[in-house]
Amino acid sequence: MENSIKGLVVVGSQWGDEGKGKIANYLASKADVIVRYQGGDNAGHTVKFNNKEFHLRSIPSGIFYEDKINIMGNGMVINPLSLAKEMHELLSAGYTLNNLVISSRATLDMSYDLELDGLKEAKLKDKFIGTTKKGIGPSYTDKAERSSLRMCDFLDDDFEIIYKNKLEEKNQLIEFYGGNKISYEETIADYLKAKELIAPHVKETVSFIHNLREENKKILFEGAQGTMLDIDFGTFPYVTSSSVNAGGAISGSGIGLGYVNDCIGIIKAYTTRVGEGPFVTEFFDEKANLIREIAHEYGVNTHRPRRIGWLDLVQLKYSQSVNGFKYGALMLLDVFSFLDEIKVCVSYELDGKEIDFLPTSLKEQYRAKPIYKTFKSFKGVDISKLNRYEDLPIEAKEYIQFIENYLKIKIVIISVGPSKEQTIIREEIF
Repeated sequence: MENSIKGLVVVGSQWGDEGKGKIANYLASKADVIVRYQGGDNAGHTVKFNNKEFHLRSIPSGIFYEDKINIMGNGMVINPLSLAKEMHELLSAGYTLNNLVISSRATLDMSYDLELDGLKEAKLKDKFIGTTKKGIGPSYTDKAERSSLRMCDFLDDDFEIIYKNKLEEKNQLIEFYGGNKISYEETIADYLKAKELIAPHVKETVSFIHNLREENKKILFEGAQGTMLDIDFGTFPYVTSSSVNAGGAISGSGIGLGYVNDCIGIIKAYTTRVGEGPFVTEFFDEKANLIREIAHEYGVNTHRPRRIGWLDLVQLKYSQSVNGFKYGALMLLDVFSFLDEIKVCVSYELDGKEIDFLPTSLKEQYRAKPIYKTFKSFKGVDISKLNRYEDLPIEAKEYIQFIENYLKIKIVIISVGPSKEQTIIREEIF
C-alpha cells in the first residue's frame, strides 16, 4: 500500500549538525520534490553520494537526483556569489542543475550584509552571539524592515541601479560601524556574472509548488540549523534569524498547511552546539574530546569545534512539542562504540527543585543542572556494518527504546556511520 504522506518535513531537533543532510538525501530519493525553506549559506549539509563527499551550503540535498525537482524557497536568504560558487562546484562534478529552481521571492544576502554582520558582532563585546558572519542576520533584518532586495530585483533589468543605490545607503551604515566602504565598481561585475548563471533557474514558486501538489507529487521540506536555533523557540538571542521549526516550512515555501502531513525529527545520539549560549548537558572531559575527534565535530563551513554534551531529553521533549514530530532518526549511534557508559539527561535541577521542562529565561537555563540516567555502552562492538535493528547489541536497543518511551515517538531510522549504506531502516514512512 502506498504511503499516505505526501508532504514531509525534516527538522533538526537540537542545535543543528544532527546529520540532517544524510537523512534528507535518503528521503529525497523517495520524494519527487525537495524544498529548502529557510536559512542561507551559514549552515552546511555534508552529503556522501556515489562515494564522493559534498558540502552543500544553500542548495537542497536532493540535487544529486536528476529526476527530482529541488527548490530554494522564499524563506531563504540567498548570497548570489556563494550560490554561484556552489553551482560551479556541482557543475564541475558532472551535475547539470537542470533540476534546480530558485524562488523569485527569496531575499538576497549581499556583500554589505556580510560586512555589517562582522562589524555588528564585533561591537557586541560581552553580548557576543557567535554568528558565522555570513550576513544572515542583516539580511533577515532588512526583510523584517521591508527594505531588502529579493531575487526578483536581482533579475530586474535595472539591477545595477538598484544595487548601486542600496550600496550607497549601506556604506553609510558600514562607515558608522567603523568599517571600510564596499566598492560598487569592484563588486558589480561579480554579481552580473553570477546573475547569468542563476537567472535561468528563478521562478515564481508558489504557483509552481501548487501545480506539483495538484499532480500529487511527494514533497520533502528541509531546513538548516536546528530547533534550538529557531528565532522564536530557540535559546534567544543565541539563535539564527529565521523559523527553523517545522512551521517554517509553511511560510518558507508558500505551501498550504493542509499539504504538509508529517514531520521527522533528526536526533543526534548525544548533543552538540556551536556558538554562545546555555548548554545544560555540556561537558569538557576527555570523553568530550574523544567524541569530537571520532565524529569530527567541527563546523562544515566555519570549521569551529562544536561543544559536546550528553543527550538532553528535556530539551528534546520541548523540540518535539514545537515541531510535532512522531518519527525520529537517531544519528551517530556508532560513536558510543568507543565509550564506557552513556548518560541521558531526564530532568533538570533548578534552584533546588526538579523540573521536566525547558525554562524560557537564559539565566535559569544557565543555572539548571542536568539529572542523568546512566546506561551501559557497547564499547568495542562495531555496529557500523549492521543493517538490521535486530542485530544491534542489547545496550543500544535499550537506549533507543528509552528515548522512544520518553518522547512518545518511534525511531524509524538509525545511522551507524556516515555513508548511505550505514543506515538501519526500521520503517519506511515516506
